Amino acid sequence: MGQKTLQVETVAQAWLELLHDRGVDVFLANAGTDFASLVDAFAKRQAEGKMSPRPVVVPHESVAVGMAHGYYLATGRPQAVMVHVTVGTANATCGVISAARGRAPVFLAAGRTPLTEEGLPGSRDLYIHWAQEAFDQAGMLREYVKWDYELRHATQIESVIDRAFELMLSEPRGPVYVTLPREVLAERLSAVTITSPPRRHPASRAFPDPARIEEAARLLAGARRPLILATGAGRDPAAVSLLVALAEAGGMGVVEVDPTHVNFPSSHPLHIGYTQPSGVDPVLTDADVVLVVECDVPWYPALAKPAPDATIIHLGVDPLFVRYPMRSFPCDVPILAEPAAALPLLTEAVRRLAAPSDVAARTARTAALHRARRAEWTAMVEAQRGWKTIGFAEAAAAVAEVLDEGTVVVNEYPLDRRFIGFDRPGAFFGSPHASGLGWGLPAAIGFKLGNPGATVIACLGDGAYLFNEPAACHFVARAQGLPVLTVIFNNAQWEAVKSSTVGVHPEGWAKGTGHFPLTSLSPSPRFEEMVKAFDGYGELVEEHAKLGPALRRGLDAVRAGRQAVINILCARADG
Repeated sequence: MGQKTLQVETVAQAWLELLHDRGVDVFLANAGTDFASLVDAFAKRQAEGKMSPRPVVVPHESVAVGMAHGYYLATGRPQAVMVHVTVGTANATCGVISAARGRAPVFLAAGRTPLTEEGLPGSRDLYIHWAQEAFDQAGMLREYVKWDYELRHATQIESVIDRAFELMLSEPRGPVYVTLPREVLAERLSAVTITSPPRRHPASRAFPDPARIEEAARLLAGARRPLILATGAGRDPAAVSLLVALAEAGGMGVVEVDPTHVNFPSSHPLHIGYTQPSGVDPVLTDADVVLVVECDVPWYPALAKPAPDATIIHLGVDPLFVRYPMRSFPCDVPILAEPAAALPLLTEAVRRLAAPSDVAARTARTAALHRARRAEWTAMVEAQRGWKTIGFAEAAAAVAEVLDEGTVVVNEYPLDRRFIGFDRPGAFFGSPHASGLGWGLPAAIGFKLGNPGATVIACLGDGAYLFNEPAACHFVARAQGLPVLTVIFNNAQWEAVKSSTVGVHPEGWAKGTGHFPLTSLSPSPRFEEMVKAFDGYGELVEEHAKLGPALRRGLDAVRAGRQAVINILCARADG
């Protein structure tokens, strides 16, 4: 802890110096006229040989936010994004929603239309400076950021940046938003004195109430059919092995519910399965005690739910998800704590209370279910290999066959986890449950930026790929040397919309006529050709025998430094 004086010429230069001091590596931006002083400040830094924060041009705001999200997944450290006033903020908002629901700290800044019409450096000098102003610019995304503020004076720089960091890194983590008026950034400044390292830090780790741990342990140890449900427990990789220890201590089966992370090794005999594709698991209705770990939607009440007398325990840093307007899942025992802090305490208590004979019986029963389900899933893949068209299960299994220990999969939609298992924490990331399409490929590229040594595969549906702003993504990947393999599961339709229509109207006109307006994405574009415009490798796959070799050629291209797209024409049913 000490004082440091930084020699600068403008507020913009001081802003970048502070970001560097606070550990920001990259500055992801889609610039506008509000960036004038920042462009000049970056030029000064480069002339002085200062390498960070590294300015990265990202020609679409949703891609920039997604890249920051992916960089955080790779490194655990938030990065800076800046967009152009109101219009850039509007484009960034979907990514902000995903970051908020995915608990990703993103430091988002936006220029603000010049405050003054004349008289100061940075005053308005283009027609857009009137039309782009809003009464409340931050109002567009205030519901989804943890904090928003406007930099009003040079003396605030350190306070504003440190406030942003302490709030976005406190649990539950999430994005923040700061607006930067052009005149303030252009203001002359000779020096700024800061405290380095800062004296403002996120809150301490959240440990559980011992009484709640004891209560939950007593219930789990005495249960006949205990069940663990997990969605984002693996957000902290250390929690995965701790969840394994708990499951083994009680002989408890684990179901991953629409997982966003690797929560439990899929090969472990206590791993029962996933809620795909029905949204529920049959074992749920049989459970008498359910432990829900970092899971916002543990089941769909309209389809299935636990027995009325089942006891429900929720564990997480925000187990009640207070920012969700409506969420009515029962909670008999809340445990407000980080899983990595609570799970060892809960495991110790379960070991003390559980009868070894009960644990052995539950373990044997769950392991048998584990084996039976894997056999069913293998049979489904084998059956699809005889179809006329490549099936989704077969395509997922083919991706599984080309993975190695250095590969990370980022998924946005069609990758059915039953057919591609992960044991290593941090090997899989699924889209946040807000499901604003356009997250997957930017996050994959951002992960590669944060972890250049990783091999990264982005799995997308054909509709999702269109939402991912592929031209902007492929531009950044080429410009920054970030080769990623994109695998497109292409069935030329909005399948989620079609299946939802059948679910709501099972005997309706659409089902009866076989005509589903607003769901077709046919004729399908030649997605594999788009990447070639950016010096990438692209291949279309229509035949079973060519699936595995095409994926391997795509990975070979990526490992040689070229981004790649493998466009798989596939279907849910034979025909």
